[in-house]
Amino acid sequence: MQQTTNTILMVRPINFRMNEQTAVNNYYQKVLDNLMPQTVNAKAQQEFDTYVDKLRAKGIQVIVAQDSSEFDTPDSIFPNNWISFHQSGNIALYPMFAENRRLERREDILEQIENDGFHIDQVFDYTSAEEEDIFLEGTGSIVLDRKHQKAYCALSPRADEDLFIEFCEDFEYTPIIFHAFQTFNNERKLIYHTNVMMCVAETFAVICLDCIDDKKERKAVANSLKEDGLELISISEEQVNNFAGNMLQVSGTENQKYLVMSQAAYNSLKPEQVKAIEKHCEIITSSLDTIEACGGGSARCMMAEVFLPKA
Repeated sequence: MQQTTNTILMVRPINFRMNEQTAVNNYYQKVLDNLMPQTVNAKAQQEFDTYVDKLRAKGIQVIVAQDSSEFDTPDSIFPNNWISFHQSGNIALYPMFAENRRLERREDILEQIENDGFHIDQVFDYTSAEEEDIFLEGTGSIVLDRKHQKAYCALSPRADEDLFIEFCEDFEYTPIIFHAFQTFNNERKLIYHTNVMMCVAETFAVICLDCIDDKKERKAVANSLKEDGLELISISEEQVNNFAGNMLQVSGTENQKYLVMSQAAYNSLKPEQVKAIEKHCEIITSSLDTIEACGGGSARCMMAEVFLPKA
């Protein structure tokens, strides 16, 4: 199994803003009081377009789907939470915590992927779990080590343990389960998505072990990564707050590897951390300040990796 792909699905927003429904447990979101909604969306579109251009310049194939004006979907820019694509030809559709995010799941996006020459074999649809208030938000909740068939999941209101185990059984992953926290208003709160505090690349992992308060869990996660020969590059909670955990490794021209992150994430890294990453691959950065502030998500959240076979 390959860990990286050169094809990414991204959704260009038309009504981007801070989503009041997700803010209840995403403590990274902020209200930009002095900006009109149209200005926020225009800035997000500008950041999106620049980001896509930077990826394409490195030979990364970006399938851009246009957001639909039919529904109010302020978080549509983060498609990796509702869908994941797998080398087997199978896809998964995930149950979402926020009701307005459930409207992001669109049949026409799947058709667009197929029209681009990819084959979808089977759909594993977990979305009925929403009726029981059970959620698992795609590769936000789950960080996949596709190469070693392991799935990492920090449990939270958006990541249900039983459903995660069901996903692992369906897609043949070994589950690695733990709890990750952040300090918010002097309290330890569960981190809403695993992918803000860890990223698994082909030969290394960027992770904030300080977020895992339970020593046994921390050791188990670290050991699992190390036994697969991955170099651990540790980041701090402060760096997590700057989205330094929200990175994704992708492939470009001639299978060249890149680690993609926001400018804010890059700026928060120390020179020795940058050096450690660059031993493995080149870094791509793009400014996502508006998207990060209002959306509470960053570079990784905006990319749904397409691993499907060609039709």
